[in-house]
Amino acid sequence: MKEIVLGLLGLGNIGGGVWDLIREFGDETAKRTGVKLRVKKALVLDKKIHGGKEVPDEVLTTDKNDILEDPEIQIVCEFLGGEQPAASMMLRALENGKSVVTANKMALSLHFDELRAMSQKTGAGLYYEASVGGAIPIINAIQSPLIANHLEQIMGIVNGTTNYILTRMAAEGAEYETVLKDAQRLGLAEPDPTADVEGYDAAYKLSILGSIGFHTRVRVENVYREGITKVNSEDIAFGREMGYVLKLLAIGKDNGESIEARVHPVFLPADHPLARVDGSLNAIYLYGHSFKDMMLEGRGAGDAPTASAIVGDIIQAAQNAVHPMPVMRENPLPVADDWYSKYFIRMKAKDEPGVLAEVAGLLAKEKISVSAMMQKDAGPDGKATLIFITHSAPEKAMQRAMNSLNPEITKVENVIRVEE
Repeated sequence: MKEIVLGLLGLGNIGGGVWDLIREFGDETAKRTGVKLRVKKALVLDKKIHGGKEVPDEVLTTDKNDILEDPEIQIVCEFLGGEQPAASMMLRALENGKSVVTANKMALSLHFDELRAMSQKTGAGLYYEASVGGAIPIINAIQSPLIANHLEQIMGIVNGTTNYILTRMAAEGAEYETVLKDAQRLGLAEPDPTADVEGYDAAYKLSILGSIGFHTRVRVENVYREGITKVNSEDIAFGREMGYVLKLLAIGKDNGESIEARVHPVFLPADHPLARVDGSLNAIYLYGHSFKDMMLEGRGAGDAPTASAIVGDIIQAAQNAVHPMPVMRENPLPVADDWYSKYFIRMKAKDEPGVLAEVAGLLAKEKISVSAMMQKDAGPDGKATLIFITHSAPEKAMQRAMNSLNPEITKVENVIRVEE
């Protein structure tokens, strides 16, 4: 039996979940793997207040160096969250030859290059399965069983909060603000939900997935990001009439000459695999040149699912003689600032002759053609609702067309991209 000595940086929800899983299921894991896990130290702010259960006093410490500088500790697990001091602590652990396991998508995304470089320099492992998709083994899938593929597309629901909100809005015809308050009351959304609803969380995760999947560094600042705060029940209802379901997606594509990396609301055909993923579940759809298409679905958050992925990483780090390392292209592809998509356009327009022709003409000027159109009767204000679905067109061309509309005649209510 091989004993592995661990240090935990943080003992909150996730750290406490890992402690509990090792304490309650560690013996069974040892029988299955031949690896016995022992937590020597856990970093906390206050020894009297911590998130773990039944943690002996001698395990608790308020000094990071009791973990980072202890030669007996072989693997450091980081649960602090946020960018700093998490990133600097992980870097120091790697510098000291300790493998690092983390679920911290923010620190990993922002400091991917330096953490990877230090891991290569010292030979220590860097493991981050739980940083994207919780218990879904997407990182391992990309780096190991699917490695003999040219990955062309990554498209995923990677934020459970927004998926819950959009699912409720679709099922009940409720408005965003109403469902958000319910999500906060149930603990599915933070008191400040900005990271989730504005797409920051998904952008960090796409940065990680894109970097390892496309072998090109996808920096989070180059990920196009748009949240769900502008979506209302009308968009969802009109989309459903036209056969679409709305999701917030992280989308990455390797187009051969550039990489697409974008997070935004997307209308999907109702029969698309991702369209059927509801509630707070996560799912990631992949397309590779050899395996074609595949989707992994599961719990994307929570202390128990995340702990499951973390302990899996710990076991891998303990068993691997050589740690996996994402290989980057010698000539990295740029991240595109323009891309092709279909579009759902909802606008209010004066109900009078010539308006429709003017809109169609401005779209045609940018070489954007319409594949479907729907008009709703004018309301008391004399304005009708117009819905267009376009054929595939460049993003920048669509933005120019929308900016050229006369606001006195037509008012664009929302533009949502459509993926097939």
